[in-house]
Amino acid sequence: MTRRDRDAKFVIYQVLYIFVITVLALKGADLDLRRVALKDETVQVSVRDSLMAVLDSLYALGIDFSIKIDPNVLVENEDMRKQLAEMNRKLDAVKDYVPPPKEEQPKELPKEEQLKMQLPISLKQTFIQYTWNTAKNSGTVPTTILDPRDRKPLVVIPPGQEIKFDLTDQDEVIVAFGSQEERVKVIPNKPPEIKIERVTTKMNSRTIYVQELQRITAFTVTIIDNRPEQLKISYNGPISVTGPQKDANGNMVYNVSLKVAANENQFDDWTDKNEQLREADGRYKANFFFTVVDERTKDRVQVGDSFFFTDFAK
Repeated sequence: MTRRDRDAKFVIYQVLYIFVITVLALKGADLDLRRVALKDETVQVSVRDSLMAVLDSLYALGIDFSIKIDPNVLVENEDMRKQLAEMNRKLDAVKDYVPPPKEEQPKELPKEEQLKMQLPISLKQTFIQYTWNTAKNSGTVPTTILDPRDRKPLVVIPPGQEIKFDLTDQDEVIVAFGSQEERVKVIPNKPPEIKIERVTTKMNSRTIYVQELQRITAFTVTIIDNRPEQLKISYNGPISVTGPQKDANGNMVYNVSLKVAANENQFDDWTDKNEQLREADGRYKANFFFTVVDERTKDRVQVGDSFFFTDFAK
């Protein structure tokens, strides 16, 4: 066989291969080539005539184009088509389905932390015995402060409000809000404190004049208490007192001067009556006292100091 014949045969087989693939696409697995070529509805007439001429020439040359297909393949293909159709149906059903996001459950806090967060009155709140107190409800429900001894309400505080109420000898109170309760300690009301400070050096001399001590502040008296408005303050002795003024810490401050005599004759009368106040060194000692009573707790505190002087004036 010449090279030209081999080339021609190669071209023929290529054409047949394309033809078979075309028939498979158009007709399916029935590959009776002559019957396919004769069907008007399968291909156009012009194409059919050309194919018939090619086929007749090839058959005349004794070339057999029979293609045998295992019948089981058709069954398997049919089953596969059914399976693919079923899979496509399922895919169509779920292709647009978007699973909802998994809902995150909030992390549950320990009971103590829940109470601390929800307690409408701060645990740092200070309550004091035998005086007025204030409590602010920072929550969203009414808050009741109860006496733990009989659970009687001491005060009901609406949400967002601050209310003043009184306590007596309770050691603690119950703060009730919603269905929860919390106990808050009540601290004792401390007794008042009195501080006396000498603020002059004129009594350090050997000769001390009454007239000078009556013109200046010789002592300051500071009274310290959490509730100064419920204190009753009194003083006694030969003194003149001004005040009170409040210092930077809110304490009450009094200025104290000596008050013995307006002139020398009155001074002589005073010394005659108070000879027992004369010291061994010749100085007179005049005492004064400040007394503070808490009218709620009944605490009573008294503190004093002394003036020293020798003559009325120079």
